[in-house]
Amino acid sequence: MTALIKTLTVKLSDAEIERNAKKLHVRDLRDASHPALHFRFAKNRSRGSWYLLNKRTWHRIGGFPDLSTKQVVTALPALRLRVAANEGSTLSKWVTTGELLEWYAERMARDRSLSSKRKSTSASAIKRHLLPRLGDLPLSDLNKVTLDGELVWPLQESYSTGYVQLVFKLLVQAMRQAFKLGFISSNPMAGIKFSDFSKAKVGAKPSRLRGVQLQQLLEQLCHVLLTAPADAMLALMMLCHGTRIGETRQTRWSHISLAEREWFIPAENTKTGVEHHLPLTDQMRGILIRYRESQLIKGYDGQFLFPARNGKTLSEGQASAVFTRLGQGEWTSHDLRKLARTGWADLGVDHLIGELLINHAMGHNVKVYIQSDVMGRKRDALEQWHAHLDTKGFDQIHMLTGVRSGDSGKALEALQNKACDAFQETTIGEDLKHAERAGAWL
Repeated sequence: MTALIKTLTVKLSDAEIERNAKKLHVRDLRDASHPALHFRFAKNRSRGSWYLLNKRTWHRIGGFPDLSTKQVVTALPALRLRVAANEGSTLSKWVTTGELLEWYAERMARDRSLSSKRKSTSASAIKRHLLPRLGDLPLSDLNKVTLDGELVWPLQESYSTGYVQLVFKLLVQAMRQAFKLGFISSNPMAGIKFSDFSKAKVGAKPSRLRGVQLQQLLEQLCHVLLTAPADAMLALMMLCHGTRIGETRQTRWSHISLAEREWFIPAENTKTGVEHHLPLTDQMRGILIRYRESQLIKGYDGQFLFPARNGKTLSEGQASAVFTRLGQGEWTSHDLRKLARTGWADLGVDHLIGELLINHAMGHNVKVYIQSDVMGRKRDALEQWHAHLDTKGFDQIHMLTGVRSGDSGKALEALQNKACDAFQETTIGEDLKHAERAGAWL
């Protein structure tokens, strides 16, 4: 009968542990390179425990295979310091910051409550910045000094303060979530704030579109309606309602009620995760009717206002490309949203109604306070806004009528150009005087 060997000296590795698991006479393993580190097999020989021997006292580090040999060896220096300071020896499931971040990235990717944009932005920040800069850093070494030298200060040389703060907050959220679930025994980011590294303020970017540019913008969209009606319509919907690009590009015809004069945006399409209801003015209702007719004439009877060639709705990238074409680097889709919000304020629209229209996140008490006749007040605000747009040339878009769908393409083009050219004869502050309000973009 083979005598029980309590301790066997080997070159510790996961593979060595698995090999010796078959040797029932071996109970412990140690490594001459790390004499204080011991591994002890459990009754189930596929598992075991790591120990740190210090002054004849056995300090349990954690279990195997939850903690690999590489993880434990990497954490040994920090573990020795913690044991010497009587701060405990238990090691979390992860040793390095990268291991925790990879867990958090996978968790976010599977979180149905997060928008696809939020997921992609977070995944990019983790992959491009957090993992390359902090991935190999032991969690025990994550502190203000390493954060300043390895992450915040290098990033601020190349990126805006707002983006650096976004990356920093993502790290904070990952650590907080891991600690809350008990995956780490302490939160190394606790008490660390972004303001510890930079006093720069993250200000809102000013809009690159101003009210004085409305007439020029609407003239441009009038011409685009002839050649690319979907592009112009996407921009018009955002300008007229202040919606986000993601909320707008995913609109289905089932979300539009022409009879009830309402545009419904489901919660899964909004950034706030709350469904959004917008009134349709007479101007926008007329435009939508003619836009749908134009789709049907061209042979599209699908469910989307802005379909892609694959039959689905425009992707995020395709929608962004629309505004690359329209803005030519001078303005973006978000500038239309800012322009609408600023316009409402200039017209004296109540602040709370403006916030509701723009669909910003609002507290429960505020929502309760403004429940009475919300849709009526929203409608009044949008009717006031669209009437203002009419004075800048919006009426030349929604009043392009009188052309039958059977008219020739050349006739349609001539009438469209005639209507759009009328913008050039109108100056700000003058009454719109046009000899003919004809044309169509069907």
